[in-house]
Amino acid sequence: MSPLLLITLAIMAAFVSVHIFGARLTILSGTPRSVWLSGAGGVSVAYVFIHLLPELAEHQETIGAGARANGILGAVESHAYLIALLGLGVFYGVERFAQTRAGPRKTEGGGEAPAAVFWTHLAAFAAYNVLIGYLLVHREETDLRGLVIYGVAMSLHFVVNDFALREQHGHTYHRIGRWLLAAAPVAGFAFGLATEVSPLLLSALFAFLAGGIILNVLKEELPAERKSRFSAFVAGAGFYGALLLLTA
Repeated sequence: MSPLLLITLAIMAAFVSVHIFGARLTILSGTPRSVWLSGAGGVSVAYVFIHLLPELAEHQETIGAGARANGILGAVESHAYLIALLGLGVFYGVERFAQTRAGPRKTEGGGEAPAAVFWTHLAAFAAYNVLIGYLLVHREETDLRGLVIYGVAMSLHFVVNDFALREQHGHTYHRIGRWLLAAAPVAGFAFGLATEVSPLLLSALFAFLAGGIILNVLKEELPAERKSRFSAFVAGAGFYGALLLLTA
């Protein structure tokens, strides 16, 4: 078994473990926000702005060439960014739906959101995780460095997402949601091994995911009620950003 495959399987195991064993990470709980969560958010932001957006520019060349060849918005030069904006808008819509339907939360024990909100959240993040698992197989950078960068950033991103869903949906998420979200990247990974889509569709999927990541990273750090740790956020972003630049 090649080292690249072993590391890929280790990353997949990390994706799954984050959701299954997330409840055991008690150091993440409490207000102000855990330094570990803010640090993980900083790492994700560094990944977005130093690695994801430049890679999105490369995917724009593929999408732009395909669009011009098919006569689809041929004069537009920002197809990938429009798809990323669509991804951001879709996940923002999911969050707005969750906020408007959740209503007043119980102050003791955190309360749980209504079933409609839970299943909407679950469906959106299951699709999100499937796509992340799929792109673990089909990425622009197929070398060891690209694999590790993607694996570390997405594992920490899963930690932040899992904590937010666990906090909002409580026992329902622990009983049902975590298992489905743990299975989702495995399904995406298996689908990626079994199929190979065109470079144009792959670039479009990457762009959509980029928009979703940007929204999901920032929405967890910006709300004032979370009392995020700015110093930990900056430290995480600075450390991972420097690492990305030094290993480029």
